[in-house]
Amino acid sequence: MKFEETVKFIKEKVNNIPKIAIVLGSGLGSLADEIENKITISYKDIPNFPVSTVAGHKGELIFGTLENIPIIAMNGRFHYYEGYDLKDVTYPIRIFKLLGVETIILTNAAGGINLNFEKGDLMIIEDQLSFFAESVLRGPNMDEFGERFIDMSDVYTKEYIELLKPIMKKITGKCLTGVYAYMKGPTYETPAEIRALRTLGADAVGMSTVPEAVVARHSGLKCIGITCITNMAAGIMNEKLSHEDVKDTASKVESNFKKVIKELIKKIK
Repeated sequence: MKFEETVKFIKEKVNNIPKIAIVLGSGLGSLADEIENKITISYKDIPNFPVSTVAGHKGELIFGTLENIPIIAMNGRFHYYEGYDLKDVTYPIRIFKLLGVETIILTNAAGGINLNFEKGDLMIIEDQLSFFAESVLRGPNMDEFGERFIDMSDVYTKEYIELLKPIMKKITGKCLTGVYAYMKGPTYETPAEIRALRTLGADAVGMSTVPEAVVARHSGLKCIGITCITNMAAGIMNEKLSHEDVKDTASKVESNFKKVIKELIKKIK
């Protein structure tokens, strides 16, 4: 019933629902300024929607066009560390599925674990780790979305990864791919935890994206993920970690990030 109420509200506000949705991560919300023909709905006005509490996350759903292509943008997301249940964190992904969205682009800011990475790099997510957090699919299965047990071999759509590689190379001069590790937060990881994650094969670490990607996979949505390396993780550099630095670095690379997203959606279309 909650889903139906939310979907009904949105459809009353928006006539034609786009097929592509983008989740804008920390410090990356400036892409919202590039959207044209906008219909903006505050999260607080949407029935059953959570409200983002993190600095840099405006908390609005934007319908419009980017490069003349219809899209939905989430300007701000929800996190487990804010106190939300994971089903609330991923509620918008379920709504996108019911609205008819087919592709979701997930973006985030993360700490670099791979020693070859630098602050400001963009990384294509090829796979993920989430050993230390409960599954978003824990509890009764939502049969209307997907099966109880789902194959996770292809969480991030390989076709889109291949589309994105030459775009990334052309715009940033690099084509970095890697494994994104999900940690619950809100504390940054300890140096020991970073060493452990590197041993397990992680290239970057953050506090979002994985629950959304799992629900997208469960719901049959195509998914692509892009990480902005806003800092090197604990123990790699002799510097303190702060959310302000995360936002500052993200803002410095926003131009390339926006170019990448625009080129990607043209290819997906």
